[in-house]
Amino acid sequence: MAGENQDSNWPIPKFYFMVDWGNTVNIPFQEVSGLDFEGETLEYRHGNSPVFSHINMPGIAKSSNITMKKGVFANDKQFWDLYNNIKMNTIKRQKVVIRLLDQNGIPTMTWTLNNAWPTKISSTDLKSNGNEVAVESIELAHEGLTTEIG
Repeated sequence: MAGENQDSNWPIPKFYFMVDWGNTVNIPFQEVSGLDFEGETLEYRHGNSPVFSHINMPGIAKSSNITMKKGVFANDKQFWDLYNNIKMNTIKRQKVVIRLLDQNGIPTMTWTLNNAWPTKISSTDLKSNGNEVAVESIELAHEGLTTEIG
């Protein structure tokens, strides 16, 4: 193992990532969660089956909503502007690209959300005795999640 590239033997850290939303590049989010895939299981049994059990078959693929969190900045109302544009199925749906980067800033894994739009915004909590940064979050619904390696 002495001659092999040692960098490939370590997991990729998850703290270096970037998010592109539509035409806006590299939005500074603190956290991204919900990059989940799930396939429904359909149970089926045809009438003349000699086996006394169901057959499990793959069904419709589902992806969960994506939640992104970022710090609150003075005069930054970007989330609220996006949310206020929602009117009975007239929201502009956009492509959102999330990239996990290596130490050189090169993408190692990419998640692409197709036709994403905001469904929920959560403002920061307030504490008179706290000293944390104010953080807001936005939840996105989408019509498909694809991944690429490299």
